[in-house]
Formats: sequence, structure tokens, C-alpha cells
Amino acid sequence: MRITDTSDLWYKNAVVYCLDVETFFDADGDGTGDFAGLAQRIDYLAELGVTCLWLMPFYPSPDKDDGYDVADFYGIDPRLGTHGEVVEVIRTAKDRGMRVIIDLLVNHTSDQHHWFKESRKSVDNPYRDFYVWRSDPPPDTSDQVVFPDEEDSIWELDERTGEWYLHHFYKHQPDLNISNRAVQDAIAKVMGFWLQLGVDGFRVDAVPFFLNDLGMTDREKDDFSEPHNYLKSLRHFLQRRNGEAILLGEVNVPFADQVEFFGGTAGDELTMMFDFMGMQNLYLSLARGDARPLAETLAARPLDKISPDSQFANFLRNHDELTLDKLSAEQRQEVFDAFGPEPEMQLFARGLRRRLPPMLDGDPRRIAMAYSLLFALPGTPVLFYGEEIGMGENLDAPGRMAVRTPMQWTDEQNAGFSSAPPRRLVAPLVEGGFAPEHVNVAAARREPDSLLQLMTRMIQRYRECPELGWGDYTTLDQPHHAVLAHRCTWDEASMVLLHNFGPEPVTVPLTLDDEPGTVLLDLLQAGECELDDRRRVELALDGYGYRWLRVKRPGDRRLP
Repeated sequence: MRITDTSDLWYKNAVVYCLDVETFFDADGDGTGDFAGLAQRIDYLAELGVTCLWLMPFYPSPDKDDGYDVADFYGIDPRLGTHGEVVEVIRTAKDRGMRVIIDLLVNHTSDQHHWFKESRKSVDNPYRDFYVWRSDPPPDTSDQVVFPDEEDSIWELDERTGEWYLHHFYKHQPDLNISNRAVQDAIAKVMGFWLQLGVDGFRVDAVPFFLNDLGMTDREKDDFSEPHNYLKSLRHFLQRRNGEAILLGEVNVPFADQVEFFGGTAGDELTMMFDFMGMQNLYLSLARGDARPLAETLAARPLDKISPDSQFANFLRNHDELTLDKLSAEQRQEVFDAFGPEPEMQLFARGLRRRLPPMLDGDPRRIAMAYSLLFALPGTPVLFYGEEIGMGENLDAPGRMAVRTPMQWTDEQNAGFSSAPPRRLVAPLVEGGFAPEHVNVAAARREPDSLLQLMTRMIQRYRECPELGWGDYTTLDQPHHAVLAHRCTWDEASMVLLHNFGPEPVTVPLTLDDEPGTVLLDLLQAGECELDDRRRVELALDGYGYRWLRVKRPGDRRLP
């Protein structure tokens, strides 16, 4: 086992847990979660097996976009706590063996940020060039907006100066002019500040949007002629300050375009990227009961064109809408029909604002199989808070807020999240079959067959199997379209993993390239089987079943 090769690439087999501080746990009883509350729940996350916390934006903000409209990159939203309490969370997490990453917003700020307030005072203000402006009326750009239900242009007229500013997202989120060296320096100082406080990297928001020259002057385009050089410079700066820190990028583009965002075989841009292509085709496979869309997508990962140190992050539930924009219109409709047939379940005509358990009708077999996939697929798993207990959504909440409901700790008032009067909660609770009286941490900890217990066991096994995060991936030939059979191998360690997307039990015949007498040990339940003289084995798989099998060759001394 090449221990010396893995020690500084901790992210390759990490378990990342994303949470919003304001909806996680309220310590002071004002109805809003806070850092003091998060510090009290670090031990719960450590017990679950989390090794990296991803904290969603906690900066001062008008909060028109759940904190992604930042008014001060150095500050702390006063509702959530102080810098001292942030440091205490980081210290406590590290004491329990967890890294901490935070959101880095490079593309835009709030229109309440000091920089933008200054920039709109006059056309010659020193901060004017921190943003992208145009003096002539813009053309129709309705086809370029990120939120088509909310905006009809990526340009907004500023009445004070009579010019238009660029905003790919909401009009209250003006885009930064990344070609401006002063902006680049300002972003680096922000990164340096948080690295000095102890964070281990950043989840970088909306990467493709800030690596473009839209609206720039000819001079600015010359200065920014190679946008990816800026991403390289961010990575170089990061690793000068902390050689083990990472950049986890939100890059929802096809695989062919992702290569450049990784930095190709040099691997000198983003450390990790979310696998949006894999996620979307996983839901297509779930909708069809057919593993082939997912298998074909995994096979298309451009692993030969990126550095072996680069990594894909797997996820089933992002913190905003579950986007399906890379599927064809017909494929997207299949997923809508299966998991979000009602208009109020959909968002921006391209995605779903739902959590996984309600989409799968609460079927414990399908839910368990889906989360088994999250940990068994090659890459690093990312969990959204509450997934480990099977939380649902509140479709009465607007937009993306449907999945950003308070964490459900108990079946008591306010789900044990806060002692405040219910009317003061930062967000409404889930109701119905996934309400706190049915889904909560306290009950799940006492129930031996709960999703929480299963997830904890899967995380433990995942952490014991570096081949899942590090290994080469191969799809195994077998006759059932509903079954994904794959193998992950790293050095002498190897695993065979099976997942049945269909409701009917099957027997999966496999021929493996291992010597006769090799044993397959089941890691999630009792059982084992041995390859016959022709190196074949037949494996029983329940409807929506899954198996993790360690390949144990003669003389192998790894623990079963």
C-alpha cells in the first residue's frame, strides 16, 4: 500500500458534508442556526464519519440568494456568530479529524458590497472597474440568463450613472471584473485571510461564468486573453499558503470541457470538480430502471486527459436545484415524469427542487441503493445535510429554499433545531410523511436498521477501501441492463460492486481476471463466495439490491 503517496491527497477518499450554518442548529434560541450550535454538533458529524465540512456562505449579506449575495468577504453574518466562534468550529472540527472548506464567490458580489456602492457613484470612481459596465444599450440576452424565471437580461441599467452593469445571475448580484488586477489581488487577500484562520480550501462557485471576457474592453480582453491562467494563479497562490488545501469547483459543463478546468494532465487548476454529468445520468438510470446511462457516462470520464491527482466529486443532492440541463429534452422529461411530475416540484424548467427520499416515494430499498452508489462510485462522495437521515423537502417554500429546511434533530417542537417560537424560525419545517415526527436524528440513532446507521456503516467501509477513491474503474460484463457491475482496483486492493436499478431479483454471472480460489468477501453483510476453476462466480442480487465485495486473493491479509 503506497501510504506515502496518499498522505497529502486527503481529498481522494474524503467524506464531504455540506451544511448551511443558519439551518443546522440554533444554540441561542433566536430561530437561526449559528456557529455556537454547529460546534455542539461536531461530535455527531464525527460519529457519522465525516472528514470534511463544507460550509455554505456565512458572510454578511442582504440574503436575497441564501447568502450567495455577499456584502463583505471578510465578515460573519452577525446572526450566525463572530470570528471567534468560526475559529472555534474550525478548531473543534480539526480536533475530531475533520477538514473545513468554505464557499469562495469569485464571480459576483451583492449590490450592497462596499465595492459596488463605490463603483456606481461615478464613471471615474476608483472602484468602477471592479465590475463590468457598458455605456450603450445591450442587445437581447434573455437566452443567457441563469434564472430565466427571475431575469430577462444579463445587463441592468444603473440610473445613477446611466450605464449598464453585467450580472449573469440576479440583478442584485453584479459580476466582478476578473480581468482587473486589483480584483484579482482582492480575491487573493480574501483567500489568504480564511486560510490563515485555518480553512483547508474552498468550494469555488460558478467557475465558468468568471472565466470569460464578456463585456470587457479590448484592453481588458488583452489582459485576460488566457482566462485559465487566472485559475492557475488561484491554485498556485492557494498551495503556496497551504500545500494540502483544495479548490472544489462548481463546473457544470460536458466532460470534454472539464479537462481544461482541471488543468489537463498538469492538474494545476481545480483540484476537484462535481460530476454533474454523472449525477444527471444517475437519475436517468433511476427513472428507467436501467444502469446503462450511468455506466456509459462513467466510461466517458476523460481520466486519460487529467492528472491522477485530480478528482471527481459524486453527489445525489446539491444545495440548490437538482439540475438536469445536460440531459436532452426527452431525457429530462423522463426524469420529471418519474420524480417531479408536478410543476411546483420543478425549477427553471431544467431541474427539480426536491430531496431524494420523496422522489423515490420513501422506498427504503431504492434509497439505500442510491446512497450505496454515492459511496461505491469512483470519486469522493459529497453529502448535503440531512441526507443521512432521509430528510424531505417543503414545496411550500419558494424556489431553492424547498430543500434548505432546518435540520431535524428530534420529534420535539421545531425538530429540536431551535427553542424559539415557531414563527421565528429562519425557514419553515418539512411537513407530511417526512416531517420531524417521522424523520429525525434521535430516532434514527436508536433504530438499528435506520438509514443513519446504514450510512454510518457505508462511510466506515468506504474509508477502509482506498480503492474506491483512488482506484482504476472498470465496468464488468454481465447480461442484465438493470445492473451496474463495476470494479475498482488500486495497487493490490480491489473491489467488485453491484447495484440493481430494477425491482426484480437477479443472479449476476461474472468472469474475473483473478486466480481460482480467490474469494469475494461481502463488506456490508455476512457472506462470501469463491471463484471456480474457470474464474467464474454467480452473485445473487435483490430487487434494488447492492453488494460491496472485497477481492481476497490467497495470502491476502486485509481485514474482511
